[in-house]
Amino acid sequence: MRVTIDLDDDLMAEAMEITGLSTVEATVGRALREFVRVHWQRRALEELRGIGWEGNLDEIRDGSGKDDV
Repeated sequence: MRVTIDLDDDLMAEAMEITGLSTVEATVGRALREFVRVHWQRRALEELRGIGWEGNLDEIRDGSGKDDV
């Protein structure tokens, strides 16, 4: 896809330095992929919210749990 946009030169230079990429196209592509990856990670974490764990870590650490053999 070809698009013409105005970008902050300093921000682009910083992004290119951080990523080690040498072209604007590669840097924008990396930024978009990272944005999408973070979105899906956040969504997955939100879906996990509220899933609880029931147990007693002290019992597990002490080895005094019910399941000891």
